[in-house]
Amino acid sequence: NNTLKLLELTPGAECTLVDLAGAMVERAVERVKRAGAGKVTGIQGDFRETALPERGFDVILAAAVLHHLRGDEDWERAFQKLYALTAPGGSVWITDLISHEIPAVERMMFDRYCGYLESVGGAEYRGKVAASIAKEDSPRPVTYQLELLRRSGFSRVELLHKNSSFAAFGAWKSI
Repeated sequence: NNTLKLLELTPGAECTLVDLAGAMVERAVERVKRAGAGKVTGIQGDFRETALPERGFDVILAAAVLHHLRGDEDWERAFQKLYALTAPGGSVWITDLISHEIPAVERMMFDRYCGYLESVGGAEYRGKVAASIAKEDSPRPVTYQLELLRRSGFSRVELLHKNSSFAAFGAWKSI
């Protein structure tokens, strides 16, 4: 969806779509081609392990992917890879599930998110998503991620939006 929005601003752009799930890649490639992209490449795999060209991307979008990372070393390696892939003068934009630094704020925001989930799909749905997050995910605070972007080499960072357990933010790489 983020790529489709970007194509509204840059019709005909060349797009490389990466996802762990092959079915997601196939569906995304079809949708992006229909939206008027130029060359579209679909790759099934982990962006950290996939052979992608260093400094090869003017814009990188990471949507709901980074919260699956595990320990600090994994986070650092992923952000270093994002920096390596970004072309000079390019940028990376992240939209993802986040946590909060202050435990009381984390509890309040997660409870708020769980309330939203229940309003959408009932208590069973809320429980299923909450259990999945507890088992599969390790979101980090947006402040942690902004600092990682800086430490990885990005010259400027920007927080676009933070609401409850989600945030949108990005960084630029100097020319």
